[in-house]
Amino acid sequence: MGAGRRGLEPALSAVFFMTTDITTQTLAQLGANTPEAVAQQFAEVRRHFDEEVARRGADPSAQTALLARWMGRKSGALTQIGDNWLKPAPQDLKPIVGQEFQKLKAHIAAVVEEKRKEGEAAAENRAAARDTFDLSLPGVQREIGTRHLIRQTFDELIGIFLSIGFRVVEGPEIETPYYNFEALNIPEHHPARDNMDTFYIAGARGERLLRTHTSPMQIRTMEKEPPPVRIVVPGKVYRRDNPDATHGYMFHQIEGLAVDRDITFCDFRGTVEYFVREFLGPKAKTRLRPSYFPFTEPSAEVDATCHVCGGTGCRVCKFSGWIELFGAGMVNPAVYGFVKYDPEKLSGFAFGMGVDRLAMMKYGLTELPVLFQNDVRFLRQFP
Repeated sequence: MGAGRRGLEPALSAVFFMTTDITTQTLAQLGANTPEAVAQQFAEVRRHFDEEVARRGADPSAQTALLARWMGRKSGALTQIGDNWLKPAPQDLKPIVGQEFQKLKAHIAAVVEEKRKEGEAAAENRAAARDTFDLSLPGVQREIGTRHLIRQTFDELIGIFLSIGFRVVEGPEIETPYYNFEALNIPEHHPARDNMDTFYIAGARGERLLRTHTSPMQIRTMEKEPPPVRIVVPGKVYRRDNPDATHGYMFHQIEGLAVDRDITFCDFRGTVEYFVREFLGPKAKTRLRPSYFPFTEPSAEVDATCHVCGGTGCRVCKFSGWIELFGAGMVNPAVYGFVKYDPEKLSGFAFGMGVDRLAMMKYGLTELPVLFQNDVRFLRQFP
């Protein structure tokens, strides 16, 4: 208890005992036998009350004590006045005692309510003062995030294909062997599965695996939709590769498919050349090298002139002037049999490219793991 509070106690005690001494006696004992004397006694009690209010202040605990002291049901001053002054008052004085008693009660109730409101307002002001921002202090600077380099590359690739009539579809990362292999003309025991060995999941719904490419969505889309079909499929894929500078067990891929009447190899080549120029710049050139993929026939590897040396030869392209971009080709007619498309009337092309390697090539990165280590020093280089 503070020194100021201790200093108030004697004064409050004196007021308390003076008031108690008055209210515990009857009017006859106090010698109040006339209306004027009765009014004087009530005025004295009111003076004591006002003095106590002034001394206690607006502290919430003080207001609680004041309320109990004067308006308590069992031993409050008003209860004592009712019991000791009003009830035993003689008949000729009872009207004046009642009137003065009601005026005193109204005065005390009004003052107590006023003090209660003052206490609430003071509490709100204190709370507001605690919550007030000091605008003179320097603010907290929060850094604004940016898109990850892989997301930026995805958006750029998707934008190129959207501009020529393709649309984006996405599918599940947990697939069945049927959609991941068999419907793409890669039956069980096919040698091509050795290069795409993956993570298998055993469960009540049969064998599942983490998809090795986004190509399953080609089958799922053609099952649901009649031709023409022009889609790109971005997403994560998984293969059981040992992580090193250019490999990881998880990477990103974007697959493309176009199926319609009278699509030719020239259409395929024109699309590839348009993409390469848009992604690497107008001076980039392309070449197609024969290759093999079970779901395309004929198949090709798409190369582009080195973005570092422009095709003259450097360490990046191993002095060949060319960099391998992705595999592609015309859709194998055997694939159409799984989706009930007529291979005699329809043709198309498909391609699949690794987004991580394209990002590495375009932005001059030498190691794949830096894309996934969440090193802020690296990420800040690509706002």
